[in-house]
Amino acid sequence: MGGQAVSVDVLNEAGAEVDEAEFAALGRYVMDAMNVHPQAELVISFVDATVMADLHVRFLDEEGPTDVMSFPMDELRPGTADEPSAEGILGDVVVCPEVAAKQAKELGHSAVEEMLLLTVHGILHLLGFDHAEPEEREAMFGLQRKLLLTFLASR
Repeated sequence: MGGQAVSVDVLNEAGAEVDEAEFAALGRYVMDAMNVHPQAELVISFVDATVMADLHVRFLDEEGPTDVMSFPMDELRPGTADEPSAEGILGDVVVCPEVAAKQAKELGHSAVEEMLLLTVHGILHLLGFDHAEPEEREAMFGLQRKLLLTFLASR
């Protein structure tokens, strides 16, 4: 990998079995693909359902644990190949493995695949993507699927 690598910290506070190196690589891959400044920073945290439920109520005023939450810091936006985004702290993506495992079972794939997808989803939120409107949803979900599949294919 050329140049300075983006900083991705993975914190496993959930006690779940998580391949931290794979999630760090995924974070770097997505930030690189979205032309985020090479010195940008990202934190990916895995928390248990109790912690996630607390965050969910505190920040979104919604009950119960959710699958993923994003906490942007410097409001970085995707760059271009010629001009990467500004330098700074992208923010935090918080994933709940318990909720991810439950969703994965309903969707018929592995908990790891679900957590990888949720991580990409969270990073895209940090970069300003949203899915409130149908066309935004289509663009964001298409992009997250493409990023995850190309990441997995490169492994």
